[in-house]
Amino acid sequence: MPPPDEGLADGAPVVTPATTADTPGDAADAGLESTMADALQDELGDAADATTELPPPPPLPVVNEPSGNFPAGADARADGRLDPPPLEMPSPPVSADQLIPRPAALEEPVAFPEIPAPVEPAPIEHAPVEPSPETHEVSSDAPSAVPGPAMAVPAAAAVALSVRDEPEPVARDVATEPVAAEPLRKAEPAPQPVIDINHLSLTFATNDGPVHALSDIGLSVAPGEFVSPIGTSGCGKTTLLRVIADLEQPTAGHISVNGCTAEEARKARAYGYVFQAPALFPWRNISRNVALPLEIMGLGVRERDRRVSTNLELVNLKGFEKKFPWQLSGGMQQRVSIARALAVEPNLLLMDEPFGALDEIVRDHLNFQLHRLWAQTKKTVVFVTHSIPEAVFLSTRIVVMTPRPGKIHDIIESPLPRDRQLDLRDTPAFLEVAQRVRDGLKAGHAYED
Repeated sequence: MPPPDEGLADGAPVVTPATTADTPGDAADAGLESTMADALQDELGDAADATTELPPPPPLPVVNEPSGNFPAGADARADGRLDPPPLEMPSPPVSADQLIPRPAALEEPVAFPEIPAPVEPAPIEHAPVEPSPETHEVSSDAPSAVPGPAMAVPAAAAVALSVRDEPEPVARDVATEPVAAEPLRKAEPAPQPVIDINHLSLTFATNDGPVHALSDIGLSVAPGEFVSPIGTSGCGKTTLLRVIADLEQPTAGHISVNGCTAEEARKARAYGYVFQAPALFPWRNISRNVALPLEIMGLGVRERDRRVSTNLELVNLKGFEKKFPWQLSGGMQQRVSIARALAVEPNLLLMDEPFGALDEIVRDHLNFQLHRLWAQTKKTVVFVTHSIPEAVFLSTRIVVMTPRPGKIHDIIESPLPRDRQLDLRDTPAFLEVAQRVRDGLKAGHAYED
């Protein structure tokens, strides 16, 4: 049996048995007490064992650290909670000047090494390779870095090129490379013709039967051109001009003037007309004859005076404003008629043999003045004439017509320069064009009875 002190819980009474018995009753009592002590010792030992097997108490809740992990350096308070460790304030930043002392001043400037300029590589020149019998021809159809004809490559090199995945870089010669073509510019549309005639015919009905004046006429006049129909008398030159002016109506075909019908162009005063005769009013002076169409148009006095003065100066009649027609020569009267046609400021001028009744000297002078006037105003002119030198000198194109019924036999482009003088008539180029006109008239039976 273990000693009585062992296995006792804290605070349990300690019973010390008697070692000897003085009397038999005492001995019996001592035995009983010994038995009770053993039983009590056994119960106390079982209680002590049960006490040692109790589970540990639960941990106290943590308030400062929700995660349950106490930081290092935390102190326990009297109530069981933990104080967080004291915060450490960060030290102020240290500048570079405190770490590395900067010298007060540099005695000498720091010299940096010079960077050498880049050197352009010299162009690579390849010596021509003479083809040998053991060469293979590489087709120019295969893709290549440098376009060019087929190249001769030795047999070993050809095998190596076929085995390698990537061909060796080829030196490019920029000077021989093709230059990329500039993008094509959209062509500007052709200007609208001032006069456009298609399959035009005109037949007059008379008591003696129909008269076929024009037959299947086709003509287009561009802006700024000087076109001269030429032919024998009665071939329909003047009739064609009157159709353009809406003074005669065609029986077939189509005609447009300035993009509209001839009637609309006439009502819009899109053209000026110069007749064979001056057609001046004898009771009006020169200034008032020129101003007549302007009065019909309803222009003011200032605008009328400005246009009259400008156009009389163009035809070299400045200073004759107060003269009357009978006081002027035939050539001067015809120039008044031209000034009157220009006064309405048209872009088209129709002229029906205006110099036909004048002598050759005056005619040459007026031809030169008319050409200068056309170059200055840039008008489109249709000029009817039966004079070959006059047509060649004035025109950019000459329309050769056949006898009645009038047809266009030939259209001759003039190769003469636009700036012309009277002595141009003696040049071989002028005579050559004049001969072509004569040949056209002859081929069109203009010289036959």
